[in-house]
Amino acid sequence: MFKKTLMAMALGGTVAATAQAGEVEVLHWWTSGGEARSIAVLKEMVQDAGHTWKDFAVAGGGGENAYTVLRSRAVSGNPPAAAQIKGLEIQEWGDLGFLASLEDVANENNWDQVLPEVVSDVMKHDGDYVAAPVNVHRVNWMWANPDVFENAGVEMPTTLDELWDAADQLKAAGVTPIAHGGQPWQDATTFESIVLAVGGADFFADVFVDHDAEALESDTMTQAFREFKKVKDYIDRGAPGRDWNVATSMVIRGEAAMQFMGDWAKGEFTAANMTPGEDYACLPFPGTQGEFTFNIDSLAMFKQRTASNSEAQMKMAELVLSPEFQETFNLNKGSIPARTDMDMSAFDSCALASMDTFKQTANSGEGLVPSMAHGMSTTSTVQGAIYDTVTEFFNSDMSAEDATTRLARAIRAAQ
Repeated sequence: MFKKTLMAMALGGTVAATAQAGEVEVLHWWTSGGEARSIAVLKEMVQDAGHTWKDFAVAGGGGENAYTVLRSRAVSGNPPAAAQIKGLEIQEWGDLGFLASLEDVANENNWDQVLPEVVSDVMKHDGDYVAAPVNVHRVNWMWANPDVFENAGVEMPTTLDELWDAADQLKAAGVTPIAHGGQPWQDATTFESIVLAVGGADFFADVFVDHDAEALESDTMTQAFREFKKVKDYIDRGAPGRDWNVATSMVIRGEAAMQFMGDWAKGEFTAANMTPGEDYACLPFPGTQGEFTFNIDSLAMFKQRTASNSEAQMKMAELVLSPEFQETFNLNKGSIPARTDMDMSAFDSCALASMDTFKQTANSGEGLVPSMAHGMSTTSTVQGAIYDTVTEFFNSDMSAEDATTRLARAIRAAQ
């Protein structure tokens, strides 16, 4: 019924007779320190181009709150010019007829030539660009405070076995080993990295992309749940409900040794004037070296009622893929540019390592997988079913075997 309502709104008048000053209203959840500075760059560029920016920021790191607001606005027939949407959500909005074609802008600016296919495919609906990528995030990162490790006499881990050994030593030294925020999307972020470490990229794709029944019900899946439950022993009592950037600040201040989070966390270290390789370390999640779980932030463009607003919207789409914005935004955000033709000399060692792995996995077709936790691999309904199972398991006495069975059933029911 909800989709029928949206379809009716999409077909019922996306063009109006009166034109007003060009304005772009942008719905997003880039509200933390590094994120807020990043989106402010685009706002300034849009305004310098002679258009008006209307900010519509909705707090909530995983975007759940923003999606709720967007659906409400769409039902009322008043969607924003652009919204931070990604993955299969773009396809769903495209199927409903809400999204504007960006093909003219894309062709004029050679998007097919500057974007790798794995990125451009996500941005298109029925072969036409309908969204502009602002970056590529690597999700399977570990962020660590080297002083905390050194003071405790502990080596940074590179495998799962080393991870738990290091965590035991840190805990014995009176240090909180892992900074974690007990929110479903953060639980899922750590869980998918553990699945990648336990089963590898092919198994990851079988589970989170193809939802293969044999993989979902396998011993490998059960082992991943067992490994995930170990995290519970190494977090502090304040973890439930904690926002991700607050967890990052624990590592920054030396209150915790490490955090498992995508490279948006780097924006927080940058905001704290910290230098990678000196003040903090960025390493692949233990056991996932040479693999890349990607999350692409993008702005999907919704059909506008006035020609001037459409013109402003197209200009913003062009600016999103401009080298200037791609560099400035990603330097602030901690991510890497979506364009692979960029001069990376201004980027730090974490970003260079990320871009190298991204290019290698994209070119080889091995080790590059879409993030389940961040909406790149599956529908929001299936993702929600996974969230529910993972978080319930993490916060209960449920066995790994029962969690494996429940996850398989939940995914089948949600498909």
